[in-house]
Amino acid sequence: MGLSSKIEWTEATWNPVTGCTKVSPGCTHCYAERLAHRLQGSGMQRYANGFKVTVHPDVLALPLLWKRPSLVFVDSMGDLFHDDVPFDFIARAFRVMEEAGHHTFQVLTKRAQRLAELAPRLSIPQNVWIGVSVESDDYVVRADLLRMVRCKVRFLSLEPLLGPLPSLSLEGIDWVVVGGESGPQARPMKAEWARQMRQKCQGEAVPFFFKQWGGRNRRAAGRLLDDRLWDEMPQGFERRIKTTPSTVALVPG
Repeated sequence: MGLSSKIEWTEATWNPVTGCTKVSPGCTHCYAERLAHRLQGSGMQRYANGFKVTVHPDVLALPLLWKRPSLVFVDSMGDLFHDDVPFDFIARAFRVMEEAGHHTFQVLTKRAQRLAELAPRLSIPQNVWIGVSVESDDYVVRADLLRMVRCKVRFLSLEPLLGPLPSLSLEGIDWVVVGGESGPQARPMKAEWARQMRQKCQGEAVPFFFKQWGGRNRRAAGRLLDDRLWDEMPQGFERRIKTTPSTVALVPG
């Protein structure tokens, strides 16, 4: 974890929790699970438990040591709102995020029900964005639960996008990220699904970020949708976007 994330919509990753369990079809070919087992096999102590949910109190203060303001994805290798993560630990993580006010944190979960239940007991500072993953129309309720959370930015990660989302409302949503599944068993994403979400975002003035087509070789498939990059960010936010492995461009929110 650190200030060198390859994830297109963030700059750094911070993993006070590693490991997770599958809750819906979007989890079937989890990239984090594959990576965790690979790191376990290589002897990395932090992944001695493989993909079993594990909290890491020793890394809670890590963002406080990063002096350069950064966009930080929280728990790229787990889920902060997993049932096996104690509330006290979640609250400690949010206190660190508040103290590290020079960073902007992106908290993403599939446990929207637990998020909605715990959010009123948490202090969610202005520098924390809260998001949920929605992979198909069967799970748009996660967006409904997200709307119950009071925070500066609410976002949706529609990745892996496994079908159209005709029932998805963007009311109260500040940012949408769309992407296809990657890896050896990747399920294809139809272009019409991505275009439908772009059109819905444009119609409701919600910033749209197209992360990837995915597939077995996601880099070869690229990030262009209809011959251009879509790197829109939440209103008022500005950051350096990765456009190619060796090039960045300044894109206003």
